Order: sequence, then structure tokens, then C-alpha cells
Amino acid sequence: MKRNYGPYLIFLAAMLWATDAPFRVHLTKELSSNFIVLAEHFVDVLIVLPLLFFHRAALRKLSARQWCAVGVIAVGGSALASVAFTQAFHYVNPSVAILLQKLQPLIAIGLAASLLKEKIGKNFWGWTALALFGAYIISFPNLKPELFPGEQFNPNAAGVGLALLAALLWGASTVLGRYVLRDADFKVMTSLRFALAFVFLLILNFWQASFPAISQISVKDIFYIAIIAVTSGVVSLFIYYRGLATTKASVATLAELGFPMAAVLINWIFIKDATLSSMQIIGMALLLFSIYKLAGANADEVNPATLTG
Repeated sequence: MKRNYGPYLIFLAAMLWATDAPFRVHLTKELSSNFIVLAEHFVDVLIVLPLLFFHRAALRKLSARQWCAVGVIAVGGSALASVAFTQAFHYVNPSVAILLQKLQPLIAIGLAASLLKEKIGKNFWGWTALALFGAYIISFPNLKPELFPGEQFNPNAAGVGLALLAALLWGASTVLGRYVLRDADFKVMTSLRFALAFVFLLILNFWQASFPAISQISVKDIFYIAIIAVTSGVVSLFIYYRGLATTKASVATLAELGFPMAAVLINWIFIKDATLSSMQIIGMALLLFSIYKLAGANADEVNPATLTG
């Protein structure tokens, strides 16, 4: 059987999502999160607008359901999920919020089976369990969520609800993206996500009055925003949706676990005193092996029309 490289592209894209951490830490010292995300999307929209113009005929072919799916992905996956996840930190400690995100693949797999009628292979759940376990010990190498000094577990309803809402929106975005890519070109899907999310974020920033004074924005800020927008933004999502076009949503959501692996590696490289334990290395090996096996089992019928144009 010819190996499908879609899951590997998704894994690579997910790792690119983690590359923005060192730059984002600097930006959040001076600028609001809402504005940072808006500025990133502004750069991305400038890049994708020519693609939308040249593929304008494809836009007219999208059905009402596909437009709704893109809207949920752009508003829910790009904006509201991040807001909900961040807001959850006000009610529960980050360890609880991060732990609940490990449910995201299970949410996406359930949605893929119910909405897309994807068939689950006989060995799928075994490799899924291994991938989730690998991702878990990458995040929590001592096998239990580690709290910040002086913190206690406080899983109240509001914080848990917000963290689960973020997991639901991110899981749904994977499934809905696969739905749109059955008929649409991956470049169109990527471009629409950025364009619609930008409109929503522009309204959100006006509503919350989160625009900074021009004097607050330094040349370094602009440079860092551009780096984030290109690497973990437009480039990673083009790679992601190219991979998703030939990958089952149930497999794609597990390939996205490349994000926590890359985040740990980047912290180890760039953050002083950050260490990489033997348990985390074992977790990485388990995750990589399970993704390799899942990629081999990814038998998805691909419409060639989604790969060209």
C-alpha cells in the first residue's frame, strides 16, 4: 500500500505552531492578546488575498454548509477557542486547562465518526491510546499534572467548561476542515480561514478598545509579529490543510499532538533552566512511533480536485 504523507504534513504543521512561543512572550509584555492576534492575521491576509482573487471562482462553488463550516473554523477555531482557553486560566490553574486539552483528539474522533462517517480501523484505538499516552508524559513527565508553586487543583465549573469549550472548538475545526476539503482546494480553505478570522478579530478589537497607541509598537514588535504570522501562521496552515486534504480527521487530530512535543523542545532550547527528562524523550518516541503506524493505516479516499489549482 502506498504510504500517505498527509499525517506527516499535519505533524510538521503542528510543530510549527509551537515556534512562536519565544516571540509571543515578548509581545504580550506590551500589547494585548487581542491586538497581537489581529496583527498576525493582518499580515496573513495580505499574503492570502491574491490567492482568494485568483480562486474567486471556487468561492462561488462552496455550498451554504461549507461556508458555515469555514465560519466556525475561522471564528471558533482561530479566535474563540484561544480566548476560552486563556480565560480558563482565571478560574483553574494552567495544569487543569492543559490536562483537559488531552480530550481534544477524542472529541474530534467522535465528531469525525458521527459527522463524516469515518470508519475506524481495528488497530486504530491501540495506536490512539499510545499517542495520547506519549503526549501526556511529554507534558507531564512525572505522570501527574504538575502545579505551579503554591497552587492547588481548583477544577471549578466555569474553568473546566471554558477549557472543554476550547477543546471542542479545536476538535470541531479539524473535522469541519476535512469536510470542506472534500470539495475545496486547500489553498482556498487556508485563505478563507485567515480572511474571515481577520474580520471577526477587527470587530472584537474595536469592541474591546484593545488597539495600542502607535508609540507602543516598536520595530522589534513588528518584526516578531511578522515572524509569527509567517511561520506559525500562514506557512504552517498551508502545510496543515495540504495534509488534511488526504488525511482522515480522526488521524489528523492525533498528528496535531506534534504541538506539545515541539513546545517542550523549544522550551528546552530557548528557555534557561528548562530541562528535557528521560520520560519526555520516551514520550516523544512513543508519539512518533504511533503517528507512523497511524499514517500507515490512514486509508482515505482522496478527490484529486482538492490537490490542484
